[in-house]
Amino acid sequence: MSEEQIKWINVADEMSKSFLDYSMSVIISRALPDARDGLKPSQRRLLYAMHHDLSLTQGKPHLKCARIVGETMGKYHPHGDGAIYPTLVNMAQPWTLREPLVDGQGNFGSVEGDAPAAMRYTEARMTPMGSAMLTDIEKETVDHQVTYDENSVEPVVLPASIPNLLVNGGTGIAVGMATNIPSHNLGEVIDGVCARIDDPTISVEGIKEFIKGPDFASACEIRGYKGIDSYFRTGRGSVKIRGTMEVEENASGTATITIRQVPHGVNRATLQQRIAELVREKVLTEISGMRDLSDEETRIEITLKREARPQVVVNQLYKLTAMETSFGVNMLAIHERRPKQMSVIDCLDAFIDHRREVVIRRTRFLLKKAEDRAENLEAFLLALGHLDDFIKIIRESKNRDEARVKLKAYDFSVATAERLGVLIRDQPSIKGDRYVFTDRQVNAILELRLYQLTAMEQDKIKGEYDGIIEEIKDLMDILAKESRVLAIIKEELLAIKEKYATARRCPILPDEGEIAIEDLIANDGMIVTLSHRGYVKRTPASEYRVQARGGKGVRGMETRNSKDEDEKDFVEQMFSVQAHDYLMFFTNTGRVYVERVYGIPEASRAAKGRSIKNVLNLQADENIAAMLRLERVTDEDGNDITFREDAGYVLFATRSGKVKKTPLNDFRNYRKDGIIAIRLEEDNVLIDVRLTSGKDEAILVTRKGLSLRFPEEQSRSMGRATAGVAGIKPGEGDYVVGLAIVSEDSTLLVASENGIGKRTPFGDYRTQTRGGKGIITMKVGEKTGEVVRAVSVQESDELMLMTSGGQSIRIRVSEVREAGRNTMGVKLLSLKEGEKLQDIARVIPDAEDDSDEGSESSEGEEVSETSEEAGD
Repeated sequence: MSEEQIKWINVADEMSKSFLDYSMSVIISRALPDARDGLKPSQRRLLYAMHHDLSLTQGKPHLKCARIVGETMGKYHPHGDGAIYPTLVNMAQPWTLREPLVDGQGNFGSVEGDAPAAMRYTEARMTPMGSAMLTDIEKETVDHQVTYDENSVEPVVLPASIPNLLVNGGTGIAVGMATNIPSHNLGEVIDGVCARIDDPTISVEGIKEFIKGPDFASACEIRGYKGIDSYFRTGRGSVKIRGTMEVEENASGTATITIRQVPHGVNRATLQQRIAELVREKVLTEISGMRDLSDEETRIEITLKREARPQVVVNQLYKLTAMETSFGVNMLAIHERRPKQMSVIDCLDAFIDHRREVVIRRTRFLLKKAEDRAENLEAFLLALGHLDDFIKIIRESKNRDEARVKLKAYDFSVATAERLGVLIRDQPSIKGDRYVFTDRQVNAILELRLYQLTAMEQDKIKGEYDGIIEEIKDLMDILAKESRVLAIIKEELLAIKEKYATARRCPILPDEGEIAIEDLIANDGMIVTLSHRGYVKRTPASEYRVQARGGKGVRGMETRNSKDEDEKDFVEQMFSVQAHDYLMFFTNTGRVYVERVYGIPEASRAAKGRSIKNVLNLQADENIAAMLRLERVTDEDGNDITFREDAGYVLFATRSGKVKKTPLNDFRNYRKDGIIAIRLEEDNVLIDVRLTSGKDEAILVTRKGLSLRFPEEQSRSMGRATAGVAGIKPGEGDYVVGLAIVSEDSTLLVASENGIGKRTPFGDYRTQTRGGKGIITMKVGEKTGEVVRAVSVQESDELMLMTSGGQSIRIRVSEVREAGRNTMGVKLLSLKEGEKLQDIARVIPDAEDDSDEGSESSEGEEVSETSEEAGD
């Protein structure tokens, strides 16, 4: 080699230039998805090979993955099967992509990280979503480029009928940058695109009305809104995700925690190894065993020791294992040939701009085809209008070429063409006022078949021509109007949504410590029930229709039926509340737990609900004895002041007849593990609690039908850790069943276990000294049964009644006639044989309640019997 051929360079400069070229190749052509179709080059080439070369659409048989990989590698992607096959597998895994693009047949791995079978054993074809990525690609909707070997062409981007970047997300590590985009719900994203089209100035808050947040392929809980808001605005944020666990009590007295879902991307086997490691290291000391019963759905059972507190173990699992993790969002994609950090609105805009270009290019393609067809049909119509001349020219020609020359020389006026019903357009056939055939039209005339000369075929050609002309007008109108283009984009997206959109898999719940959660939750009316076996739920009040007094009711909570009475379940507590209210749960050990109504699991009217131990951090052998509803109160600035100093008092009533009054403000510093509310003696239980002003009067009602009305001021204010004073002294075998607060515009409603009830004005009960035996409020006997509950009601209220068999009925208080203390009352509901009234609760009626629709009416029978007072 001569010195003239040697070029001296600086090694540092050459390495810098070469590495920059390499890094840009990795960024643009390998690691980051395109903002328009959401695909990396390897994914795009695989789908194009399956569509263009192998026709592996839905309805076609699956094809060996080795064939697909070979086709892609040989024509489009020169990176080896070690890179191509994992990409194919990834697009077929339903736990990886929210909407899989490939329909796999065979072993494509597992959520636990098991490797897929070799590509010679597996088969694949495209899913409907995969086919939607290539819709209309043959209509010149996207640009193409030469392949690596310059023997073929490949699309630069796919037409992408779905917003794949947001729907399926993506992850990739480039040089000096990386991307991690979460998947979203297809229906929500389509709604977001349509909203952006309708209002180009829509804000992030407006988009969040449609796109709630991530919706991962694997079902789990998303906790918190701050991370979602952050990446919606900036393209970066951290989203907390959680698995779900359920606590079940066993007949042996132990508890079992069942893991039903793990966070997206968490390996179940690795999670179990971590839990076992923590048990060996004596970090989790309350776990006695664990077994994996998972199949396609996760089910990992963790058995706890007898003295364990289930909710504490649940919290430890969230804190110490991958049951709670974070998804770091970094929405980096290729936009206009360069990497860009994109917000959600940027992603929507990129997709809309891409679809606009696709629709316009498709329309131009269809227009060109329509115009070409119209040109040929014009030639047919004009030739048939001068049929004799054309037949003569063709018969006198020696060959096809001579006929072509003579036909091309044949011309006539534009007016003649118009008389034949041909629409004259701006085209090459028109030369001034003369109409001259083009080469395309001459060839079309020469290829006419004899049967097309019949009258019927001529009418058919004219009809087709008229239809083509209308189509051309429509296509030109689309190109002329931006609104038409956007309407087509919306129409096609909504058709995909209707056919393929699925429900959200990942609920978005508030995280601990976040404020203004109430702004995100409707303050709807709810019915909260707590069963004897400790199952709690909230149900929209609208599910309970109003019925006439004496009706049979509708099915309420599912209850266990067993020959063993201990196995039966029934509703013990029932409240009509609003979603923003507080619920105070008082336990048999004298502790209190506070929870918001929206924090109670929602379930249907007939559902059993969820164990209270899944909701509250109850101690061992602790059960709920009473509940109190606190209406949420805010000041002018929206600050929560429910537990303010002047909020009133909590009045306690126990089974033995004791009462205690404690300021509500003493409960302001409630904790998840509960705080002391009242000190209870052995064999005494809490019956009820009421919120009072400090100057009210209260009535205690016993099982045997006795009552005592006393001023609240007779019971001095006490701290939380006190036992209280005597309120009423029940006789032998008797005990307190109800506590009511006296109100001038209310009456006392008393109900017995045989479904008999009555309303009595509070004026019929004279004020007595606290600690007496009381006076009769209902004469109990075999016909009425003993008293089950007493509540203070108003004329406009409604009552919810629950039976031991699980039936529920909602009636109007106005249907229960007022009666004096010396009457038994009227029939409230019809009970089946062996069934008893279990509980009643006052319900605040909704404005939209139906009146008696579908109800069963029964006037009921009135039962009256005079009685003497039992004395003080």
